[in-house]
Amino acid sequence: MHAVELAAPSLDAFRRVTLPQPEPGPGEALVAMRAASLNFVDLAVATGRYPVPRFPLIPVADGAGEVAAVGPGVTEFVVGQRVIAHSKPLWMGGPARAEISAATRGVVLPGSLVEYVVLPASALVPTPADLTDEAAATLPIAATTAWRGLRTAGVRAGSVVALIGTGGVSVMALQLAKAVGATVIITSSSDEKLERAKALGADFTVNYRRTPAWDEAVLEMTGGAGADLIVETGGTQTFGRSINAAALGATIFVIGFVTGTTAEADLFAIMRKELNVQGNTTGSVADLRDAARAVAASKMTPVIDRTFGIDETPQAYAYLAQGGQHFGKIAITCG
Repeated sequence: MHAVELAAPSLDAFRRVTLPQPEPGPGEALVAMRAASLNFVDLAVATGRYPVPRFPLIPVADGAGEVAAVGPGVTEFVVGQRVIAHSKPLWMGGPARAEISAATRGVVLPGSLVEYVVLPASALVPTPADLTDEAAATLPIAATTAWRGLRTAGVRAGSVVALIGTGGVSVMALQLAKAVGATVIITSSSDEKLERAKALGADFTVNYRRTPAWDEAVLEMTGGAGADLIVETGGTQTFGRSINAAALGATIFVIGFVTGTTAEADLFAIMRKELNVQGNTTGSVADLRDAARAVAASKMTPVIDRTFGIDETPQAYAYLAQGGQHFGKIAITCG
């Protein structure tokens, strides 16, 4: 079977290889991978900013395809059924534990840029009927993270959600938040991207290049109240502003570190506002299943900025590495 390997932490280290086709054992399924989608963790792995146990590895955490064979004891899936492969296949549900959360595809376990992969059947989620394989491949990290953020903050009709940037999680959170009737404020350095966000239902937009104090803009747009949920993707340069933009009792859902991993925090503001600062490493298979159901119920279509072929993997990574170019997700076809 064909696969793409990453031989070293470098964007020049991708190579096409031929590997033996695996066979499913008891409780396992053989999945023919059809599509993958990129996340910041994939770029971090490929540039040496995220530790991995060894190279070479088969990259990309997120993917979708169809069941090609099942092992003994598997009754919940049948051959030919379209499925989503969770990025953390050992995390079935409940709170994260280090030994199961760390077992991430494309980091510790084989990822999605491969013709076939064997996974526990319990790590698979049925693909919503209305989604393409490329769209389904965007759900394991982006949709799960967005859905978990909304649930952690108790977002409902009338809640205010503030989103930093227009990457995959932010755009997915925008779509899901609007589906439950929330008010959404989103930031970007691009007016064109902000117009696209408005077309998806964003209520307010802020160009943070023209308005660096986007937190003050959030407060002004909410009559001084602030946002009930802030999806914090920036890190060093944005965390302090997220605290300022937060409402009393709000959740700051920390999912990224695009501008760095260290930040100063006003502890008095966190105390005074009784903020919930919640870190996140995606979610469990149960969370992905709930997110997929929410996507299906709301009839939303995940936004894919651009799709590359598997032989264009270096170009796909380079596009993500440019930063600020894409709106939504970047997909790779595997078939």
